[in-house]
Amino acid sequence: MKELNPLLHSQLRLAVMSILMNVEEADFVYLKEKTESTAGNLSVQLDKLASAGYISVEKGMSGKRPRTACSITELGRTAFEEYVDSLRSYLNL
Repeated sequence: MKELNPLLHSQLRLAVMSILMNVEEADFVYLKEKTESTAGNLSVQLDKLASAGYISVEKGMSGKRPRTACSITELGRTAFEEYVDSLRSYLNL
C-alpha cells in the first residue's frame, strides 16, 4: 500500500488543497469561510503548505484592506493527486 502524505492528511490542509484544486486562486476570507476554521489555525496551515511548496501565497492590498491570495502550485497539484491515488489503493477502487 502507498503511504498517505502526512502533510495532506490533516483535515484542514486537505480541505484547503481540495478547494485550491478547483479554482485559479482563493483569498484568505473565502478559505476561512469554506473550511469553517479560525483565522489563526488557517494561517498556520497555509504557512505549512507554502513551506512545502504546495501553494503560493501572495499578500497585497485590495483598496485599503489587506488581501491574501492562495493558489496551488504544480508540486502541490502532483502531491494532491498522489494522495488521492494512495487513498484509492486503501479503498480498493
